[in-house]
Amino acid sequence: MNETVALKSVILKRSTTTDDVRERLADEILLGELPPGSRLDEQSLAQRFGVSRTPVREALKQLAVTGLVEARPHKGVVVSAVTPERLALMFDAMADLEAACARRAALRMDEGERQALTQLHAQSREAVQAGDFERYDQLNRDFHALILRGCHNDYLAEAAQALRLRVIPFRRAQFLNPARIEESYAEHEALVAAILARDADTAFSVMHGHLAQAGDASAEFLARPKHPI
Repeated sequence: MNETVALKSVILKRSTTTDDVRERLADEILLGELPPGSRLDEQSLAQRFGVSRTPVREALKQLAVTGLVEARPHKGVVVSAVTPERLALMFDAMADLEAACARRAALRMDEGERQALTQLHAQSREAVQAGDFERYDQLNRDFHALILRGCHNDYLAEAAQALRLRVIPFRRAQFLNPARIEESYAEHEALVAAILARDADTAFSVMHGHLAQAGDASAEFLARPKHPI
């Protein structure tokens, strides 16, 4: 089973909350099922997903923040063309912000937060061993969110989170490659070790490198020829 078909089977099993509608549309855009210029009609999408127009409308608003869709005069909402250059700039900025959070988290996380980080990492290992793309993706989000909170600087964490929301679809895409899931886990391993050791400089360096790798993997996926189903 190829990657596109594998992800499609996952998409079809999801429920249809606003977040799920957003993820389904994002996956279809990144897989090439909805190419640039495709019009996204609220009513048609609501009928296809079996939901009201409200979650579809909210999902489209969230996708607009990521740059995957845009509102055009006389056309409504359409799929955008995301360039590798733009994606690289977003990941570069995010790497700087999240690395700064990791540096502070290494020094400021309390014991409860450190234990939670260790537990999340252990759960991630189970997802890696099971080859569970969806589970690892969610645990990855929780892992990074905990580090942002653990920096105990609301202004820095909010700035990092805002940028993180813009690249969520692209960060998901990297995990279509099973090898990337294993690489991500290994990078998390080094990050957890640095934070638990209160090694701020290493935590900064590892997080920055981790997100640089995530950006490269996401850009590589974006550049692949698409094979619509």
